[in-house]
Amino acid sequence: MAPSSSSTFKPNPLSLSVPDPALDRWLRDSGYLDLLDSTATAPSSSASAPSSSSTAAAAAAAASPTSSASSGVAADVLAFARTLSSLLALNPFARLSAADLAAPTPSWSLAFVGPPGASSYSWPPTPTQARLRVQENIRRYARNYAALAILVFACCLYRMPMALLGMLASLAVWEGVRYCRDHWALTTRAPGIAQALLHCAQIATAILLYVCNLQFALVYAIGLSYLVMMLHASLRKLTPSNLQDPGNKNRRAQVQPRRS
Repeated sequence: MAPSSSSTFKPNPLSLSVPDPALDRWLRDSGYLDLLDSTATAPSSSASAPSSSSTAAAAAAAASPTSSASSGVAADVLAFARTLSSLLALNPFARLSAADLAAPTPSWSLAFVGPPGASSYSWPPTPTQARLRVQENIRRYARNYAALAILVFACCLYRMPMALLGMLASLAVWEGVRYCRDHWALTTRAPGIAQALLHCAQIATAILLYVCNLQFALVYAIGLSYLVMMLHASLRKLTPSNLQDPGNKNRRAQVQPRRS
């Protein structure tokens, strides 16, 4: 008996269909940010499924390859500008906490740098993916970025000897004030003199900073460290994080995100 032409498949009430926002929220809350990063471009790839309208558009593009190429370049430039503007307007330290700074330093070769090539680095195609990478990578590699900032500041002082001398002189001034206050017990015997010494040390420090141009070394170090941090945090792909529950390792192998 031939089936009726009007018969259709009935939906299974036990099937699970999770919308994209709910799935993304669950991946973020459960710690599967690497899966969220890898599936960030899934909607754009699924939107490129063949249809009658896309076939007609492809035929029109084949007829005018110059216009299609220029429109593709314009779309790429616009996407790049959106992602870059999102990175410039982002506060990278919004999710950073004291626990992240107190955590052990990740490995420089395996975790921070990672294997070379496209498996570790890529340009984020969407602003959402760029923000996700920056905020999560800064939490993971906060101690690495702090060490890099100290190294950059030391290199700036090496290139600017006067700034290094000014910093050493400022430390000597404050150490002398501390020695005088502790040796003669000025805090209890003569608090007025102790306060005057403190103000003199502040004035001397300001003069040394201005004369030795130590503020320029600080500005250069902060700017260069911030640039390096943002470049690495935005280009570095998210890797599986160490979750607290050991059973998450088995659940991770079973997670297969499917977009509805």
